[in-house]
Amino acid sequence: MRNKLWIISELYYPEATSTGYILTQIAEGLATKGFGVNVLCSQPTYSSRGVRAPKKEVHNGVNIWRCWGTKLNKDILFFRLINLVTITLSLFVNVLWHIKRFDSVLVVTNPPTLPYFTVFSCWLRGANCILLVHDLYPNLLVAVGKLRLRNLLTRLMNKINKTMFNSLKHVVVIGRDMRDLIASSFSKEEVTVITNWSDCRDIVPMLKEQNALLSEYQLKDKFILQYAGNIGYPNDVESIVEAATQVSKEESIYFLFIGAGAKKKWLAAEIINRSLKNISILPSRAREDQMNFLNACDVALVSLVNGMKGISVPSRIYNILAAGKPIIAITEPSTELALVVEEENIGWVVPPHNAAALVKVIRAAYINKDQLAAMGVRARIAAEAKYTFECKLQSFQTLLQNL
Repeated sequence: MRNKLWIISELYYPEATSTGYILTQIAEGLATKGFGVNVLCSQPTYSSRGVRAPKKEVHNGVNIWRCWGTKLNKDILFFRLINLVTITLSLFVNVLWHIKRFDSVLVVTNPPTLPYFTVFSCWLRGANCILLVHDLYPNLLVAVGKLRLRNLLTRLMNKINKTMFNSLKHVVVIGRDMRDLIASSFSKEEVTVITNWSDCRDIVPMLKEQNALLSEYQLKDKFILQYAGNIGYPNDVESIVEAATQVSKEESIYFLFIGAGAKKKWLAAEIINRSLKNISILPSRAREDQMNFLNACDVALVSLVNGMKGISVPSRIYNILAAGKPIIAITEPSTELALVVEEENIGWVVPPHNAAALVKVIRAAYINKDQLAAMGVRARIAAEAKYTFECKLQSFQTLLQNL
């Protein structure tokens, strides 16, 4: 008899954004391992916004039900909240309708309201609920300054979290710092670390001289520090801009941003206000172009603001490993990001909001260019040895079979 599994996520195929892509890969991978996989999700609302997918279909062995929800302009906060409420309630109703007693349910933490309703639905239906933590709320909102630590809403969410975590069959997290935070905050022992993975088949190291993106923008002769991914509130973009200002007269050093997010407008304005000629911002590029753009640098920059330890792990780091690039990690000590960089000896860890320390490391990387190739080789070896999709899929399979 095949194991029956439901995956609950707002984002799923054909969405190619991080959460949608990751959940699609997990679902389709488990389907090949003999699990009867079913997905409840929404219509595309992010990178594939405007695409009208079938309400029900079977794709790569996975049964997909797409639920109704508003698709108002997510750049307007009020409209975004309406979208969040409608899709959460729609998924809640569908979970109650579809889930049966003893089914296994894997739910992700985006949007942040989804786990609460799903766990409640599983309790009502007698199903086993497993939470996959990509971002921990309300901690993330506190870290980025959107909620205060002792705010009434923060305290209420923490109390609800305590009840929710105690009701879960199991918790899966994507970082060791997450595991430690959840264990200490909620006394939850049933926590398994399964990190995200590197797309080692689609992304391989490429010589800088062969890179099409650098050729297009005539940057091959520069020492490129690249920031690719979300330019948002959880990311310490400010230190990078200040560092770029301090090295602006060193013409060989160049900063390349690729992506979008809440801080992108601020970033563009600062470039103008500071008259910086050593920074370019490019729009987000398709996932299929990752091999090209991730190889368009000498060193990759990955950053988190203070307070993000145990709350989130930038998924981009694993494909940076696949591309064989050294990393400057702007993050607190002992985050998953810092641990990976230090354990594999593939770069530097710099405290957030410390532009002087960042400048020192950038100059050291520039002066010691001969060390970068060896770091890149170690990064690729780590990707192939520890962070393949097959390895992570096996971890999910083992966990679900044991449960």
